[in-house]
Amino acid sequence: MFKKILIANRGEIAVRIIRCCKEMGIEAVAVYSSADATSLHVQLADEAYCIGPAKSSESYLNMENILSVATLSGCDAIHPGFGYLSENSTFARLVEKCGMTFIGPSGDVIDQMGNKSVARQMMIEAVVPGSDGSIESVSQGKEIARKIGYPVLIKASAGGGGRGMRKCFKEEDFENAYLTAKAEAKACFGDDDMYMEKLILNPKHIEFQILADHFGNVIHLGERDCSIQRRNQKMMEESPSKALSQELREKMGNDAIKAAKKVGYVNAGTIEFVLAPDGKYYFIEMNTRIQVEHPVTEMVTGVDLLREQIRIAARLKLNYKQEDIHLQGHAIECRINAENPQEGFRPSPGIVSSLHIPGGFGVRIDTTLYQGYQVSSHYDSMIAKVIVHGRNRIEAIRKMRRVLSELVIDGIDTNQELQYLILHESDYVKGNFDTSFIEKHLDELVNER
Repeated sequence: MFKKILIANRGEIAVRIIRCCKEMGIEAVAVYSSADATSLHVQLADEAYCIGPAKSSESYLNMENILSVATLSGCDAIHPGFGYLSENSTFARLVEKCGMTFIGPSGDVIDQMGNKSVARQMMIEAVVPGSDGSIESVSQGKEIARKIGYPVLIKASAGGGGRGMRKCFKEEDFENAYLTAKAEAKACFGDDDMYMEKLILNPKHIEFQILADHFGNVIHLGERDCSIQRRNQKMMEESPSKALSQELREKMGNDAIKAAKKVGYVNAGTIEFVLAPDGKYYFIEMNTRIQVEHPVTEMVTGVDLLREQIRIAARLKLNYKQEDIHLQGHAIECRINAENPQEGFRPSPGIVSSLHIPGGFGVRIDTTLYQGYQVSSHYDSMIAKVIVHGRNRIEAIRKMRRVLSELVIDGIDTNQELQYLILHESDYVKGNFDTSFIEKHLDELVNER
């Protein structure tokens, strides 16, 4: 087992990994930007090192500085978390070249599946119609869009978190959508390679969590319904999905396992599908990392995904077989973002002047917040994840309502009240929602305040 792991990330996921390391008897090394000097992950780590200024390109995306810290501090592994360098094949290879273990899949697999355009080519029999590979120019993109028909979805090959993605409904808007998405992808991921899909209107967004070890064992841990989104970014997730029968769950889960085996996948990953209104489902991408919403799966399966990630990277066999995995009860996650929904989800950085974290049976809150914490304008606006577990969906909904009503974050704006209102909206309660839910209901929800 590893003795010391460097966490190449920040925020709540860095806190989550540090806590897991400590529970496993592993020393945790944090890295931070100058803007994050007083962050919780810095305070909780056994060691912490500044790797650059606030700008991500000079800190959390600075491979040289991160690897230097890992080497000099005597780390034997690096956990990338999600975002930043988590799906960067160059970084994964450099970690291995420096004599350390990258806690994730190999660079070759990241190239195959982490690059969304390449993944489409590998899974072509089951993908949404779109480009066969990367789009090299506006004119090429327009030609493909005409072929598959509008609307289309322009996406970053190295993307994640809804970044580097734009919907386009007509040709005259294509150039602006393409160039805007391309620029955002470059800024967020350091990679502006783009591809395109036919936009499936009003689908469910369903993803399957998988775990795979070095010995050919691959299992799935059920699905997460991630359909409640704003601006292509997930806001609420739950498991199991009300839209899936047991038969469909098994079919999609088996397809997820097949996809992982096809590329020789090792570690934790997520196979993402869209489920069309007619009941057909299509592969859209694989995320070769731990997901923001992984706690939902942990709550319904009882499996610590971070612990399993580390064990797999240490070349230990999976602790579980497929027959050991059972979805118990229902879990919901609400992502708390520092933003104002009434003002177009405008980011709301600032100092947390007062904070109250609720508790209770079946309640989990992953956050980096504390009273006096400075929410930075330099990074993603997600500041906390509220996760609840109930015996069934309605119990989970009621529990989440209670928890959100108790949660106090003063000094900044958040989307907390919007999520509370969603939990009372009749279509959501009945399970009648898809990826267009926020778009359809936002005006009425924000006007209820």
